[in-house]
Amino acid sequence: MVETLKVSSTSKPSAVAGALAGVIKEKGRAEMQVIGAGALNQAIKAIAIARGFLVPSGIDLVCIPSFADISVDGQEKTAIRLVVQPR
Repeated sequence: MVETLKVSSTSKPSAVAGALAGVIKEKGRAEMQVIGAGALNQAIKAIAIARGFLVPSGIDLVCIPSFADISVDGQEKTAIRLVVQPR
């Protein structure tokens, strides 16, 4: 099963990057879920930082974005789902 990391606009990119790199090393791929521009910004920064962590190990990352309809507190929202995996 793919691990889903939920990222918000207040998430620290370096902390998310560490979690992302750990999931990639352990499970081979990860999924990030964001709602809003601020959260997407933090997630993209985290992917760039995680890529820097993993490149010396010979792992180069790619990111595949898609939309997902999710329910938050009974309301339907559109999230962006980012699948992150080795190239």
